[in-house]
Amino acid sequence: MSTVPELTPGQARARIAHGALLIDVREAHERAGGMAEGALGIAKGDLLASPATHLPAPEREIVLICQSGKRSLDAALALRDHGYAHVVSVLGGTTAWRADGLPLVQPLQSEAEADFNERYARHLLLPQVGVAGQQALLAARVLVVGAGGLGAPAGFYLAAAGVGHLRIADDDVVERSNLHRQILHTDASIGTPKVLSARERLLALNPHLDIDAVQARVTSANVDALLEGVDVVLDGSDNFPLRYLLNDACIQHGIPLVYGAVERFTGQVSVFDAGRHRGQAPCYRCLFPEPPPAAFAPNCSEAGVLGVLPGMVGLLQATEVLKLLLGMGEPLVGRLLTFDALGMRFREARLRPDPACPLCAPGTAFPGYIDYAAFCSTS
Repeated sequence: MSTVPELTPGQARARIAHGALLIDVREAHERAGGMAEGALGIAKGDLLASPATHLPAPEREIVLICQSGKRSLDAALALRDHGYAHVVSVLGGTTAWRADGLPLVQPLQSEAEADFNERYARHLLLPQVGVAGQQALLAARVLVVGAGGLGAPAGFYLAAAGVGHLRIADDDVVERSNLHRQILHTDASIGTPKVLSARERLLALNPHLDIDAVQARVTSANVDALLEGVDVVLDGSDNFPLRYLLNDACIQHGIPLVYGAVERFTGQVSVFDAGRHRGQAPCYRCLFPEPPPAAFAPNCSEAGVLGVLPGMVGLLQATEVLKLLLGMGEPLVGRLLTFDALGMRFREARLRPDPACPLCAPGTAFPGYIDYAAFCSTS
């Protein structure tokens, strides 16, 4: 049984009125949603790292509160071990305090701090993200190639997640036939360049981002400039020449490439990171040394696609981008994930680097960009 008394919010408030010190041990971003009136905000880790710095004499009664009561109870037990005998915890924490209708106050913070804490509140609660991870996302730069079926859902979630710098490259305009799957665009956007439509919608969702809309076809002539300063490339293209070009450029620049493709009712996702891990991670050419004949690889305009399928694949791609930027989880490096919408099945195939790959084999010099359209048309 705990040796630390737990008080109801009402009992705690009465103790505070008689001189007890109330300390909210939540993190700063959690306190931004409202603190019990009269509380002093000191994160649990800071409090326990140096109790004497933050607390009065051990004889003073101290009341600890968190969100639900668990962290404050743990902190109270630790303080008991440091010689603070008069420590109690609020049962149910700030949640119970709020439910009992007791007064809450907003801590002083700038407009930018308030937006950050509220907008990314659920990310900040994740130990794998937290404040440092969210700040890393805000500093990150991602190139999204294509503002269509894959780039639309991926771009939406990357913007919502707070990826601070998005460069979107596409030379197409919005057509009515796009709207059943390219959810960045609306009927009012028909005839508008896709990158401008995308920029408008993404900034409406998260106005603090830097959206670089590049209305151009990605070619050997501009791909190096597009990759400058980029941390991750998301491939939302729909043709083989561009996929090979992005693969080669990402190897050359040492940038991970998040690949996605859809056709009719199936989709594929993988991460190619051979530029940073030669001989250990495969590249797109290791999977497809040569493009398949055009008759066996029709695009969406020729074969059709179930509207929700690009959404599924684009969200998987966005997930991989966030994992790479945050350095968490196990990215799909060396794995090809296939999704069958009709059977609602995921399958995974292992991919190994090709020791004879002309682009990513260890010690292979970059051969330069080729005529990718001619390369694909001769297969």
